[in-house]
Amino acid sequence: MTDDPRIEVKGLRKRFGATQALDGMTFTVRPGRVTGFVGPNGAGKSTTMRVVLGLDAPDQGRALVGGRPYRTLDSPLRHLGSLLDAGALQPSRTARNHLLWLAHSQGLPAGRADRVLEQVGLAEAARRRAGGFSLGMRQRLGIAAALLGDPPALMLDEPFNGLDPEGILWIRGLLSSLAAQGRTVLVSSHLMSELQDVADHLVVVGRGRVVADTGVPELLATLSANRVTLRTSAPGAATEALVRAGAVVHAQGADTLGVSGLTGEAIVTALNADGVPFAELATHRASLEEAYLELTRDAVQYHGTGVEESAR
Repeated sequence: MTDDPRIEVKGLRKRFGATQALDGMTFTVRPGRVTGFVGPNGAGKSTTMRVVLGLDAPDQGRALVGGRPYRTLDSPLRHLGSLLDAGALQPSRTARNHLLWLAHSQGLPAGRADRVLEQVGLAEAARRRAGGFSLGMRQRLGIAAALLGDPPALMLDEPFNGLDPEGILWIRGLLSSLAAQGRTVLVSSHLMSELQDVADHLVVVGRGRVVADTGVPELLATLSANRVTLRTSAPGAATEALVRAGAVVHAQGADTLGVSGLTGEAIVTALNADGVPFAELATHRASLEEAYLELTRDAVQYHGTGVEESAR
């Protein structure tokens, strides 16, 4: 394993016709933690990963793996393992032969194919043709291919897709263990609930650039700060008192208010000053999905509409 298997993305710009896919994309994926790579459709995630792998050439900027462009690496699977498309395999080949072909192309020992098949739970399906695999099994085979060279860095696009609950638990543990070994782990996913359980760091992108690059605990703490749920028998009086004190208040139910902009202590002080009764004060605990939606609100390019009456 190299001393510093980080993935560096530096000022990437890429245009496809009239579409600016990447607009100065810059971030670093560091070893020893799972980094989530998230953003709306069209945000530039797939293009960024393709540039890292040398599949697309940027108009400007560069991407490095361990300080070098991917295309210059000898036996690149020994440096960066990747999963971009679980369906990118020869369906007539067995799972084992698919991995043996990859191993041979990289100068890797044949025994690695059996080792990673065992690691991803496909040992019993090793001699089945990959074309008959379910989506979840193809995902496992793609992850096996990413692990084949025992690389210090991994980049996985939507690895949770098609996995059953047992498979999701398995991959959470796998990703955490890989990061604990000091590897660099980048995971692109739309399943915020799954990333919340495994990601240590988050790179949020929108419209081809980075919107946020932060630790998950810090992000959730920031979003949760000064957001309080208040239960009161006098919501009208409570709203007046809190607005005067500088809070933003919105009704969440007949006797429940959502309050932001004031600490819990300041809310109690404002209510007591006006003699407003309240039964409960609870600090809001933000989810990763809430944080994601908040950060990408202005970066979504494709919006759906409601169901029309005539279509019901």
